[in-house]
Amino acid sequence: MPGHGNIILTGFMGTGKTTAGKALAARLDRRFQDMDDLIEEGAGLTVPEIFTIHGETRFRDIESQVCRDVAAQSDLVVATGGGALVDPENHRVLAESGTVICLSATPEQILERIRNETHRPLLDLAPDNRLERIRALLAEREERYGSIPLQIDTTDLTVDRIVDRILTLVSGGTEAEAPSPHPAVPGANGSLQRLTVRSPDGSYPIWTGSGALSATGNLLRARGLKGVNVAILTNPDVEALHGAGLVDALREDGFDPRVFTMPEGEQHKTLETVRGLYSDLLAAGMDRRSPVLALGGGVVTDTAGFVAATYLRGVPYVVAPTTLLAMVDSSVGAKCGVDLPEGKNLIGAFKQPVGVLLDPDLLDTLPPAELRAGMAEVAKHAILGNENLFEILMHAPASPAADWLAAAVQVKIDVVEEDPLEQGRRAILNFGHTFAHALEQVSQYTIRHGEAVAVGMMAATHLSVQAGLCSSPTAQRIRSLLTGLGLPVRVRDIDAAPDLSGRAGDLLAAMGTDKKRQGAVLRFVVIEDLQQLTVIPNPGDELVLAAWEHILT
Repeated sequence: MPGHGNIILTGFMGTGKTTAGKALAARLDRRFQDMDDLIEEGAGLTVPEIFTIHGETRFRDIESQVCRDVAAQSDLVVATGGGALVDPENHRVLAESGTVICLSATPEQILERIRNETHRPLLDLAPDNRLERIRALLAEREERYGSIPLQIDTTDLTVDRIVDRILTLVSGGTEAEAPSPHPAVPGANGSLQRLTVRSPDGSYPIWTGSGALSATGNLLRARGLKGVNVAILTNPDVEALHGAGLVDALREDGFDPRVFTMPEGEQHKTLETVRGLYSDLLAAGMDRRSPVLALGGGVVTDTAGFVAATYLRGVPYVVAPTTLLAMVDSSVGAKCGVDLPEGKNLIGAFKQPVGVLLDPDLLDTLPPAELRAGMAEVAKHAILGNENLFEILMHAPASPAADWLAAAVQVKIDVVEEDPLEQGRRAILNFGHTFAHALEQVSQYTIRHGEAVAVGMMAATHLSVQAGLCSSPTAQRIRSLLTGLGLPVRVRDIDAAPDLSGRAGDLLAAMGTDKKRQGAVLRFVVIEDLQQLTVIPNPGDELVLAAWEHILT
């Protein structure tokens, strides 16, 4: 094992820090230090006694001093208390002394491991319902635990396997069964992966994996929404497929779900629809603690987010996308809104959800054309920020969504965290969209959004080449990616597209209402190379018209 830095194991109680730490120390022939033992030795009292006599504040002061003492040493294996690294300063001090790894487990597994233990002061506050107390504490610490890059879910691992994974992480290696860099959370079909989106207003989790939709109750409880009314906003088709299962799961978890529907289709993403939903929610008695849960594609999530942002001046919002397009696009970023006759998404808001559920199982009911259209946003994210994802899509486009969904979503998370209010870099997420939105508008929304985005990316790439910003080989790689995924690169490749030949001028005029303009200047996202995109002011009608002609012929 290179170097002599400490190995610090942290995480919630019952995740295996002490047991695995002792085994790791024995394998490495290092000293093992349990911080709770050091606290007790220094104070001459047990941890429960310190809590009882002096209170938690005094305990945390002692704990911080022990962190500093441990960090002054080297070549140790250290097990921290469950709350030690909730304090950012403790985290900083220990991280400077070595490698910090966070262990996690499901609440049910934690309860099972500590079932016979009586010296857990923080659980004694709810002795008759330890599981709910565990969930509440995990929710409080979610952001701090999630901020630690190295993570191991110990739920189903033996001690030896935990040690193996610790050694892999410390050595900087990766193994075939290496854990995700994100904590695991409980799901209907096992553990779910958790991604975290951070913003100036706080953070929210994205739970992704098979069975995520059935874990909605777990997510609501983890976010402090226990036993509330839940307004499920969906459309009739999605309700028929997934509504009953979600309602039953929420009822079993102690919630009172009500289903509200809106018509399917972009033409119904309007203020009139929103006004009707306000009346429905009021009639059902939905109050300020009643979350609006969006169950559907982009039209539903855009509308539901706007309703949640404005009903009673804002209620909790949960996103459960049922289309691939919505999973990789509208599930991240907090943008929501409705359309006006003059253009798309001209009325809207930023609404941070309390959580997002991405269940790839829902894609099994998606029509092939809709699934293919959703791949346009996945391809866009690969072009923007993930070369490995680009190669996967180029060479194994039929691989299961579970293999690449989190990677595609992470690209958008990274961009949104850098620019949460769309003041700068976030604009690159609109690659192809300036063309796509005009194309949708002129076609009267007969073209799927994903198909329009694919064609729009090809138009933006052609413009980039003609402006001398992008090489022809790069443009050809993008074209190969899109066609390999079965996506259109010209309007004539779209089955339902109307005949738009000779209408480049109309499409250019439709761009005038694009919300990405600044004053009278329309901005374009252009590409210089893969993972190298930028925003430029209007390069001139001649180049833009040439790009339109390129994708219309």
